[in-house]
Amino acid sequence: MAKSIAGGVRPGIIIDIEHRLLKQIIVGKQKAAASMFDDLDRELENDANKLDIERDAVFERLSKQIQARQVYEAVSAQLITTITTTLDNQLASPDLLIKQSGINENQMLMLELLYEKNLDLNRLRLLIADLPWLARDLTNMVNSPSFRHKRQHRSDVKVTEIKLVLNFIGVENLKLVIPYFCLRNWLPTGHANLLWTTRKLWRYAMLTGIAAKALAQLNELDIAQAYTSSLLHQLGISVVLKNSAKVYENIWGTWLREASASRDKELHDAVLATEFPAEEIYQQVLQHAHKLNWRLPELLDFNTSLLTQTQKELDTSLSYSELSEYAALVARASCFAKVLMLEEMRMISPKEKQLMFDYYQLSEQEQIRLKGQNYRKLDLY
Repeated sequence: MAKSIAGGVRPGIIIDIEHRLLKQIIVGKQKAAASMFDDLDRELENDANKLDIERDAVFERLSKQIQARQVYEAVSAQLITTITTTLDNQLASPDLLIKQSGINENQMLMLELLYEKNLDLNRLRLLIADLPWLARDLTNMVNSPSFRHKRQHRSDVKVTEIKLVLNFIGVENLKLVIPYFCLRNWLPTGHANLLWTTRKLWRYAMLTGIAAKALAQLNELDIAQAYTSSLLHQLGISVVLKNSAKVYENIWGTWLREASASRDKELHDAVLATEFPAEEIYQQVLQHAHKLNWRLPELLDFNTSLLTQTQKELDTSLSYSELSEYAALVARASCFAKVLMLEEMRMISPKEKQLMFDYYQLSEQEQIRLKGQNYRKLDLY
């Protein structure tokens, strides 16, 4: 079996297993623990829970009234069609998504600098200065209790100068820390309807990043390039989800206000009960996410970048055996992360797990190394 599928054109069973996890991340109802999410969007949890409870109560009442249920079905279908049509038009024009994507020229240039043999800290500092959110995140990290403890005798000194911040973090640590914070900036945070999805996506991204780092060390490849490529692989799905949430919240909110103004309770309840169309958005992710991973950097004139080329290979190559060493490494890291999450969810059999490892040609030595990693926490410094 291993010989028949290893590295060739991706078999249907492999595609099914991979889509199984993606569907659980986007459509699945299980709620990811906050501890997996590094406090990201923790303040939205109460809002998300309240919204779920309110919707469930309204939907249960509507389902008991035939006329009200018919109104709900008609209004909900029309609302979801409006949302998906609007999103279709946006995703068809990637050049319009750049501003909302969270990625720009300086960020791509900065990510490229990280895997240069002699990292120019002065040039890096200037790029970070143009990204206020990154300067803030790095400064907050250096002044956090856990990091200040590592600074030993200077633990009582608060650092604000970005040059000192970078010096405290150190060159090798910056190669992990900066892509980590970039990913946090890309993710669709601040949306109650995507709270659980974002937490699960964050978990998957961290698993993939840790696995890529371990594989790069084992195979004596550049850790920064492998790790950054693994996190950049989450850009497209983040962009699709972020734009989906914005479109949904804008249209749903407009319809809800108009329904309230009309004083039509059935119409109001029908709109209120219409959930974020996760199934339809899952299909949008399947169609657009991988292409956006490389198309957005290309639109920023980074089409010759190794990072961009790696993402393009992962999207367009028909088989694993066609991939270059860094693209193949990201594919293997992603494979391991998917298997690990599906095992946690009890949604993969031992046979399917072995099929995944066989196809992506994870060696016994690599499997041993990957199983020995701590996937509960990314050691950033």
